[in-house]
Amino acid sequence: MRALINLLQDGEFHPGDELGSALEISRAAVWKQVQKLQDAGLDIQSVRGKGYRLAYPMEWLDGADIKQRMPGSALSLLKQLQVSILEASTNDLAMKMASDGVGSGYVCLAEQQTAGRGRRGREWVSPFGSNLYLSTVWEFYQGASQLEGLSLATGVAVAKALAGLGVDSLGLKWPNDILVSGAKLCGILLEMTGDPSGRCQVVLGVGVNHRLPRSAGQKIDQPWARIEDVKPGIGRNQLAASIISELLFMLDTFSRAGFAAFYEDWQSLDIYMNKSVVIKTGTTDVHGVARGVDSTGGLILELPDRTETFKGGELSLRGAD
Repeated sequence: MRALINLLQDGEFHPGDELGSALEISRAAVWKQVQKLQDAGLDIQSVRGKGYRLAYPMEWLDGADIKQRMPGSALSLLKQLQVSILEASTNDLAMKMASDGVGSGYVCLAEQQTAGRGRRGREWVSPFGSNLYLSTVWEFYQGASQLEGLSLATGVAVAKALAGLGVDSLGLKWPNDILVSGAKLCGILLEMTGDPSGRCQVVLGVGVNHRLPRSAGQKIDQPWARIEDVKPGIGRNQLAASIISELLFMLDTFSRAGFAAFYEDWQSLDIYMNKSVVIKTGTTDVHGVARGVDSTGGLILELPDRTETFKGGELSLRGAD
């Protein structure tokens, strides 16, 4: 299938018999391979009389290319960069590597995830070769208490990387979703292994909609956006290099200064600042006015008779339409 992708990656139409001849298989076998790629989420168009083509030229994730695009200061923080074709989840791989003692600065990416997930156990739609799926490991030494606000700082880092590539109208939704013009562009999932009160390893998973096919987007139950629509022409390797660099810079700073170093940036990007919102706790809805976050990243909600602070976990924030 990789050979077939390489033949189609120029974005031009190729007849089935031409592809079959190049691959030394029958035209029917070509069709079956195309079906498999479409099932994996690759956006391949089929037109009678013309053949097949990729909706967009394919850019394979390439570790050497990614590192070449990263500044030296970021490379000094990068311990290992691993690129896979297929993983159940880059977070699962990174968690295993963390448990095995890989330490700070390990980063993994995959062309496709078969069991990608977001917060609260939700599926993260992960079609082949269309988006960016990456996870980073960092080690901390003061347990969970040192991690307060890390998910918010991660959102700030990803937003900074995207802004640096020219993506406009970015905003953050507590605790760590990145939106563009109100639609979700990127999700973040943090997981921890090790000693909750001492030395521990944190995995930061990031998923970015790059050229998410419309067909795959039908599985998403909320407004979504993709890089190709808001800033066409950004390659996946450049996108990966920018996000990995900003994540490593953020983690290096956070390990020394905590969330305080990112507090002001978060406040400036908060899309619900001073707006009416609803906090869904799973058992009840709490209505109030969002007043930003506190020094630990907790959401400050102004209620009719008091002010209350909410932490992350299983909570969900929505605008009060």
